[in-house]
Amino acid sequence: MPQQHEDREHYEYASRPLAGPRPSLLSRLRRIWRPAVFQDGRKTHGYFEGWYFKCVDRGGDHAVAIIPGISLDRAQATSHAFVQLIHAGGETAYWEYPVSAFRYDPDRFLVEIGPNRFTLESIELSLEGEPGYVSGSLQMGPPVPWPVRALSPGIMGWYRFVPFMEAYHGVLSLDHSVEGALNINGESIDFAGGRGYTEKDWGRSFPSAWVWGQSNHFDSPGTSVSVSVARIPWMRGSFIGHIVGLLHNGTLHEFTTHNGARITRFELVDGCASMTLSRRDIEIDISISGARPGELRSPVMGAMSGTVWESLEATIEVTLRAEGKVVFQGSGRHAGVELMDEDSALQTGLGA
Repeated sequence: MPQQHEDREHYEYASRPLAGPRPSLLSRLRRIWRPAVFQDGRKTHGYFEGWYFKCVDRGGDHAVAIIPGISLDRAQATSHAFVQLIHAGGETAYWEYPVSAFRYDPDRFLVEIGPNRFTLESIELSLEGEPGYVSGSLQMGPPVPWPVRALSPGIMGWYRFVPFMEAYHGVLSLDHSVEGALNINGESIDFAGGRGYTEKDWGRSFPSAWVWGQSNHFDSPGTSVSVSVARIPWMRGSFIGHIVGLLHNGTLHEFTTHNGARITRFELVDGCASMTLSRRDIEIDISISGARPGELRSPVMGAMSGTVWESLEATIEVTLRAEGKVVFQGSGRHAGVELMDEDSALQTGLGA
């Protein structure tokens, strides 16, 4: 309890509203190597920033994703802060707050939206109104982030330094423990002994086509997979970028566009995706199936006017081979999955 009091005092002292002058250029540059912190990329052509907390209870009976964020559209007509929630089974809800309700700590990740508070270590929720009622608090164990290096500050690698990207992505914790409880519309859910995953996105808009998947519920504890394949605008054209990471036995196996990994096989048919990626003498097979999606809102030029379909009940099959020998094979349950490629742009771009 004393520690919580100290955190609250620090928060009230250090947090600030979004209104007012932006931090200095030097302060914003430093945030490149601190992806969890509010990046404050306010732009005249629209801006969004959102964090994604996925939590699954110990028995695997309940999975929720909690998404706080800020939406600043070009005309400022619909700008607002928000908290979005998806519950396994496709149940979703969206609570909207005025921009003035968004507060943040400029020196670490700590965001408040109305009475709701978010850090890497804890979440406090008090959501009510027409979308529904959610209250309670969750505590997260030490995060396992995607490594931040001098020339590769997180999951995007050197692309993080490019100033004109449509969107930026960060994986803040591939796997961590979860404790606490939530009451969702009268149903009490105990998350003691659960597992969690945290990531974020920021920029102008989500891609026009993408496949995303994540699971850290394998038979071997501490194993986590994160998968992202997307159509990325670039100069006057575009390319298909990919970021896949498998954390197993304390080692993160990275297969990304920026480290030279290649997609050698890709297929997306009837709500299932499969792919093979290779890098030097290491190869990984990914198969995603069983999605039961719910409808979420997504950013388009900063405004939350788009739609994304996400499931928290999919399965991700993973096989990792080194020098032709299988070194890991497993099935990830309670997977978060988004399969957004109606026009087959990914398969066309990859020549599949």
